[in-house]
Amino acid sequence: MKKNSNRIIRINEEIKHEISAIIRNGLKDPRVDTLISIVHVDTTPDLKFCKVHFSTLGDEEKHQETLEGLKNSAGFIRRELAQKVNLRNTPELIFVIDHSIEYGVKMSKLIDEVNHPDEN
Repeated sequence: MKKNSNRIIRINEEIKHEISAIIRNGLKDPRVDTLISIVHVDTTPDLKFCKVHFSTLGDEEKHQETLEGLKNSAGFIRRELAQKVNLRNTPELIFVIDHSIEYGVKMSKLIDEVNHPDEN
């Protein structure tokens, strides 16, 4: 397991915050769901690439549609990110669907069913 430096951790948090704001306020693509959540950002130490893990509500078709919208808007998001975050290199953005929120909700429901079987 690689150890992230404090610098990369701070950069990841700043990029996560700014990408969330850009998608929420500046992105006009109708394919990108307004209820999108940027879950995690992982930037390489040389700042060349950045994996952006996102989650949305909906079925798999909605996830794929949002992914396509984000891929097509990656240039715009990267340009806006370059203006807002002062980095030597603005990383290339790679968007990845994250199912962890859905998994957590599913596990929570299963735990509730086990703890309270008489209510079902």
